[in-house]
Amino acid sequence: MSPGGEPSLTELTAIVPFTATLGIEIVSATPEEVVGRLAWREELCTVGGAMHGGALMSLADNLGGLCAYLNLPDGASTATISSSTNFLRGVREGHATATTRPLRVGRTVIVLETKVRDDSGRLATQTTQAQTVIGP
Repeated sequence: MSPGGEPSLTELTAIVPFTATLGIEIVSATPEEVVGRLAWREELCTVGGAMHGGALMSLADNLGGLCAYLNLPDGASTATISSSTNFLRGVREGHATATTRPLRVGRTVIVLETKVRDDSGRLATQTTQAQTVIGP
């Protein structure tokens, strides 16, 4: 834990091992905003060298889940219950950088929006997801 009692970025990444498996780097994380990125790699691509939509959706889902987690009451957990992604442009090099912000933090559902941009700042995907609040 960091000096303020909040988990470090390394500890937050360790909560979901799939994040590390994909190679997602958490850049910053607060209840108000989570930023992470995923490097373009050939094994994450589809036809034509574009990063696979599933990789981009995984980036958005993992950051959304982390942002929801940071907004949970003590002792609660979360899980994605819906997710909708609009694909606007391909990512063919560099990094896909995602920024997640909560749209509404409720007692039973947290709704989040994630925008993924390429290295030129162009919007590649936009995801809106809902995370259920489980317990406590």
